Amino acid sequence: MKCPFCGKSDTQVKDSRDTVDENAIRRRRECPDCGGRFTTYERVQLQELTVIKKNGERVPFDREKLMRSVSLAVSKCGISVYEIERLVEDIRRELENGSVCEISSRMIGEKIMDRLIKINKVAYIRFASVYKDFKEVKDFEEFVSKISS
Repeated sequence: MKCPFCGKSDTQVKDSRDTVDENAIRRRRECPDCGGRFTTYERVQLQELTVIKKNGERVPFDREKLMRSVSLAVSKCGISVYEIERLVEDIRRELENGSVCEISSRMIGEKIMDRLIKINKVAYIRFASVYKDFKEVKDFEEFVSKISS
């Protein structure tokens, strides 16, 4: 594994552990050249997933991008990192277990929203505001009135 600090490729594993959900292995690494320490995660990948964006562009599925967008939506909502990890991992596993390897970003967004509404409605609205590209206050009002009824 390449050191993110100095670029040397001869890093050493100092500690390995299963993650809390046991879906990955967490490895603490150290670079013998610069002394930098960092963490890597090893996960099983059943198939290569490609995301088809709204503009038609095809990009590799990025679990970390999904983590960032969900984390942003749930910030200050009292949702633990473990719950976020579990939500993202469940979606990733569901997508990989599916019969297709190309998934629309719309489908991924819908899967996130389906889970967020059950966890926290504020996080759901935050995610939806970006996902559905709300432009005006009335967009929020209409959306909130639909979920409040």
